[in-house]
Amino acid sequence: MFKRVISVFVAVSMLLSVMLLSGCASGDTYKVGVSIYQFNDNFMTLYRNEIEAYFKTLETDTVKYEVTIMDAANDMATQASQVDNFIAQGMDVMIINLVQSSSAATITEKAEAANIPVVYINREPSAEDMAASENITYVGADARQSGTYQGEIVAELPDQGDANGDGIVKYVMIMGDPENVDAQYRTEFSIKALTDAGITVEKLFEQRGDWDQAKGQELAASALAQFGGEIDVIFCNNDGMALGAAQAITAAGRVVNEDIYLLGVDALDECVEMVEAGTMTGTVLNDHIGQSHGAVDAAINFINDNPVDKYIWVDYQKVN
Repeated sequence: MFKRVISVFVAVSMLLSVMLLSGCASGDTYKVGVSIYQFNDNFMTLYRNEIEAYFKTLETDTVKYEVTIMDAANDMATQASQVDNFIAQGMDVMIINLVQSSSAATITEKAEAANIPVVYINREPSAEDMAASENITYVGADARQSGTYQGEIVAELPDQGDANGDGIVKYVMIMGDPENVDAQYRTEFSIKALTDAGITVEKLFEQRGDWDQAKGQELAASALAQFGGEIDVIFCNNDGMALGAAQAITAAGRVVNEDIYLLGVDALDECVEMVEAGTMTGTVLNDHIGQSHGAVDAAINFINDNPVDKYIWVDYQKVN
């Protein structure tokens, strides 16, 4: 009987040793590949940092997440190469902030072939592309809402945005990337909110600034030099470009909220401070914490084979 007990003990000990060597006793490590369209973007810097931080908070003694975050440098070929590398490395899930929304179909096809789920963030693929796989989701905010909120902030002003009092709100639109659905919707719905309120509008200038502060400054300066006091409102599709536009407005001798209005989107800390100080008319909170947490939660649900909604929406909020 004693010998039998010893034999069982030895067998159990050997089994535990095998488990330790194979890593089973130390828990599981899941690999997550993240590709961000461009690190040099104010909002996406906040977003990616929060993704990394939130994954850390969800680790336990038995579950770890190895998160690799790559900069696509606003180049689709670079991002495609990163996706290929993620697949070759056997990532358990990918989180992709597309350089070009139109590239979702190709990425989804590759991921599907490798049986790797994809969480798309911030730049929404088309409805057709989203229907192509059960193993993809989109986490973001409805850009139509952000554009509407920009327009409503202007419509709620005492003069309804007619800074020079000529009866027409004449505006400048500084867009992000025109291929990006966020840029399209923010551009369209900011003006729709004005016309829905019965306000007469006139577009003086509309150019792409590609979400970049320096380009925002350059375009605003060009518009101000060309149209001067005719301009009532400068709409920017994001706060980065709005910061550049604010510099151009100051250089042109104009005063925000006195003879011109300035709108952005994202509610970067600096812009919120400007709204509070009266040097920016308003912005719209693009909740990077809610979105990044939603993306991480979706990724973990994919890893654990839990149900994941096709779309995960996070509301914008007015800041005025």
